[in-house]
Amino acid sequence: MKWLLLFFVCTGFTAPLQEAGTITWSEARRLSWADFKGAPDLASGNAALTSAKITFRYGYSRADNFTWTIECTFDKNRSWGKIKNNLILSHEQGHFDITEIHARLLQKGMKEYKFKEGNVAKEVQAIYQKVTDAQNIMQTTYDAETNFSRNPNEQQRWLEKIKKQLEELKPYADYSKKASL
Repeated sequence: MKWLLLFFVCTGFTAPLQEAGTITWSEARRLSWADFKGAPDLASGNAALTSAKITFRYGYSRADNFTWTIECTFDKNRSWGKIKNNLILSHEQGHFDITEIHARLLQKGMKEYKFKEGNVAKEVQAIYQKVTDAQNIMQTTYDAETNFSRNPNEQQRWLEKIKKQLEELKPYADYSKKASL
């Protein structure tokens, strides 16, 4: 079986194979300041930093045996907080939630993918790249429009937008099981 492992790590924005020191995204499990175990970057102007990633693997032995797995995790040891209040924590949760949105978009893209053995690496990479590019833009826009949580009205608007997108993508939330075409 051929396997390709792709990682997207989003630092500064913010499972079945859960590693020590990580939290798998869950609607029921919200972040707390106790989860932020990394040493703060004292030279940074950031109040906090969320390290979240989407891990994606796929493989196949023939067209009827194309499988993939997706994970969305928070890295406790690379995430930190200097200023710890509820507004900043909700902003950091927003970064983790944005990562989850894009894990679901990746699942959607994979479910829509039409397997072609000769082009699989190129086509799957294109799906992955499109999702990660969109995630980078959303994370950056989130920070810019909320002024890194300093604008409470925009912060609230964004949290509502994130919640709505998570709900809209709920059909793609069950990516934790090995999926196949």
